[in-house]
Amino acid sequence: MHGEQALLIPREIDTTMTEPTPCSPKPVSPAYAHYVLALLTLVYVFNFIDRQILSMLIEPIKQEFGVSDTAMGLLTGFTFVVFYTLAGIPIARWADRSSRKFIIALSLTIWSAMTAACGMARNFTELSLLRVLVGVGEAGGNPPAHSLIADYFPPSKRATALSIYAWGVYIGAAIAFLAGGYLVSHYSWRMAFLVVGLPGILLAVLVALTVREVPRGLSEHRTHEIREEAVPLKEVIRYLLGRRAFVFIALGASVQSLSGYGVLTWGPTFLSRVHHMPWTEIGVSMGWIIGLAGCFGAYFGGRLADRMGTRDARWYMRLPALQSALAIPFVVGFTLIPDQSLALLCFIPFYALGAMYVGPMFSMVQGLVQLRMRATASAILLFVVNMVGLGLGPLTVGLLNDYYFGAMHGPLAIRYSMLVVGLLGGMASLLFWQAARTLKEDLANSKG
Repeated sequence: MHGEQALLIPREIDTTMTEPTPCSPKPVSPAYAHYVLALLTLVYVFNFIDRQILSMLIEPIKQEFGVSDTAMGLLTGFTFVVFYTLAGIPIARWADRSSRKFIIALSLTIWSAMTAACGMARNFTELSLLRVLVGVGEAGGNPPAHSLIADYFPPSKRATALSIYAWGVYIGAAIAFLAGGYLVSHYSWRMAFLVVGLPGILLAVLVALTVREVPRGLSEHRTHEIREEAVPLKEVIRYLLGRRAFVFIALGASVQSLSGYGVLTWGPTFLSRVHHMPWTEIGVSMGWIIGLAGCFGAYFGGRLADRMGTRDARWYMRLPALQSALAIPFVVGFTLIPDQSLALLCFIPFYALGAMYVGPMFSMVQGLVQLRMRATASAILLFVVNMVGLGLGPLTVGLLNDYYFGAMHGPLAIRYSMLVVGLLGGMASLLFWQAARTLKEDLANSKG
């Protein structure tokens, strides 16, 4: 099922056929480029299954180990994200001067094994340490994958390709909710970790054996520009800070991510506490919404951005700005409407709109930097976005539950905590619009 979902790559995407070069003895065919994209998307599916499964297990873990909402917010947020983001930059530096496919395969092996090991944790401290190791492993997934995809797909198709890669988030989260709901209802939270962790090791072998490491700049016919050494980290940071568009893209994505992760991580607990839904029903309800709405939003956002961006590059960020603003009324409906069915109905457009910025964001970051900076730039972006979004989003909901709304609303506190975090996502609209203002100039300067 995993493979069938990840391999549904729309035919509209095309790649530029490339003539053999000294660095590339074989041309890259569109069929093989699509295979690599499908396989990397499948890796990202496993990345998010292993990351997001914890959302379905918050209540049973909390009850077994006797910890607070704040502790669970730390476990789902900062415990994971601090090491995930800190490890991401040195791993990306490695990827900018070494084999990206090897790094992806090695990282997938580590995070899959550590996810399975979470099922054997004897206490909350051990579980936290194992989640740290899951984060270290997952740090090697995205930056080298973004860099590879940028070399397989030209700029005019890149936002769409990266949007399809982003399907891994939504398919992975959907499977995590579906599998987690079933496993926690019929077996235990420990079995859930074991079941979702172990298959990733086999996928790592497939990546190592079948993905080709192509020359950097291949899709843009820029292989002659490649430098022997990766650009020093300080120079990359200075370069990025000098691109106003990058700064506002990072800020906008951070705020958008804070809203998304806060709502997604605590969504199952919200439906359990407020709407008294059983876990299997929660898994099915949220699973299909996240899978379908997320994939549709990511793909449509990337396709629309590529279409409008060819006329005016500023639309790559103007569209996410509009989409972030449109999502606001739907998060209000999801958290406040008392009817369960209507609340879930509001969650559909909220999640679809919230997914539309992903492809344009990653595409523009790859376009804004030089060839040997691409993996590092992606890691720096993910460092900022995940520290704010994945780190603060779930933690903020937990803190508001325990120390603010809890005294007034008891079990219903989560409704208002999620509303506050969800509304913060609307600020991303202003930041993305600011990014659009200098995007054309910054993209032109990156080729200079």
